[in-house]
Amino acid sequence: MNIAKETLEGHQRAIMCTMSVEEIYKDRKKFSKQVFEVASSDLINMGITVVSYTIKDINDDQGYLKSLGMARTAQVKRDARIGEAEARRDSQIKEALAEEERMAARYVNDTEIAKAQRDFELKKAAYDMEVNTKKAESDLAFNLQAAKTRQKIKEEQMQVKVIERAQEIQVQEQEILRKEKELEATIRRPAEAEKYRLEKLAEANRNRVIMEAEAEAEAIRLRGEAEAFAVEAKAKAEAEQMAKKADAFKEYREAAMVDMVLDTLPKIAAEVAAPLTQCNKVVMVSDGKSDIGAARLTGEVLDIIAKVPHVVTKLTGVNITNSLKIAQATI
Repeated sequence: MNIAKETLEGHQRAIMCTMSVEEIYKDRKKFSKQVFEVASSDLINMGITVVSYTIKDINDDQGYLKSLGMARTAQVKRDARIGEAEARRDSQIKEALAEEERMAARYVNDTEIAKAQRDFELKKAAYDMEVNTKKAESDLAFNLQAAKTRQKIKEEQMQVKVIERAQEIQVQEQEILRKEKELEATIRRPAEAEKYRLEKLAEANRNRVIMEAEAEAEAIRLRGEAEAFAVEAKAKAEAEQMAKKADAFKEYREAAMVDMVLDTLPKIAAEVAAPLTQCNKVVMVSDGKSDIGAARLTGEVLDIIAKVPHVVTKLTGVNITNSLKIAQATI
């Protein structure tokens, strides 16, 4: 690698001596080509093949190449600006000339177009007027003919309607006759028959109602007589029973009274005890000497029953207690 590098550097220095700095800087391709051609032959003898040779950069320690480049760059920029301004000027001049020519051509063209349009409108107006006149005449003639045709059609339609109306009247007269016959056959005669049937049914129903009413009245009369007889018989029986009771009371007055009292006392006791059966709760207060519980309730009922003779005596004047004593003595 060192030998190949030194060989290339030696050939580069040899070529640089034959060229100026500006030539090397501006024409790098020529410099590279010369170095590649001279160095390749020596390197091939050494067994090394050069594939490519490229200069990466060219510079110097004094800044000469940089200054050279700056001057050249400024010159190029100046020339570019001048060229650009000249090109812009030429372009604007050419654009102005082209615009002037375009406007002139446009005016001429617009004038020709307007003239052609005017001629067209005039010819079109004349043509339209002629066409409209012919069309109006045609339309008027058509409308007139159409009106005549419609009038004729209406007259024929009216004639047809008259004939149809006459036929309809005849048909309606025939229909009226048919309906009258149908009414006679289907309504009047059946109605008269129905009327006769209903009258007979009404008469029969009236007779039935009269007969039922008479039968009901007779049944009521008989039922009333039977009920009256039954009431009379019951009254006689009760009277006989009361007479017998009266005779028994006359004969067994005290005993009968005792029997009635003894029969009535259970009923009185039941009526006195009845309110107690409706009580859900009974509260008794005792001083410790009197009875409590069922014994006291029974005692209360018996006390009430014991007061019954006294109440009867006040209401009727009959002393049941004395009568009971007399009855017991008699027995």
